[in-house]
Amino acid sequence: MNYWLIKSDPETYSFEDLCRDQTTAWDGVRNYQARNNLAAMKAGDLCLVYHSGANPAVVGTAKVVKAAYPDPKAEDPRWVNVDIQAGQTLARPVSLAEIKKHALLSQMELVRQSRLSVAPVRAAEWAEVMALGKESHHDKDA
Repeated sequence: MNYWLIKSDPETYSFEDLCRDQTTAWDGVRNYQARNNLAAMKAGDLCLVYHSGANPAVVGTAKVVKAAYPDPKAEDPRWVNVDIQAGQTLARPVSLAEIKKHALLSQMELVRQSRLSVAPVRAAEWAEVMALGKESHHDKDA
């Protein structure tokens, strides 16, 4: 199993929208590197769902339920979608600022290639983001 980070502008399609819909096609990716990452996704892989925009943060998880297939909205069949299923909402969002300051997470692809909408996540990074997302702000200060 592999881990990924997928970005969405919450005004366009939020994690709450995914939770409501339960599953969706992750579509509209038009960056070559992001497309290659989508193409590498397999059913069962897990994703961190990241809200870009005014309050950038990892807010939840999703699971890939259908591997890459041609995006029916694209004229070029090399553009692909995957289908994802809503996972869990993090107890608290893990902000981009927090990720950048964290020793382990500061080298995430999210930080290194900030414009990339689909990026791989190392297992240790996944575990750390999930641990941070379970903490309350009070716990963080303790």
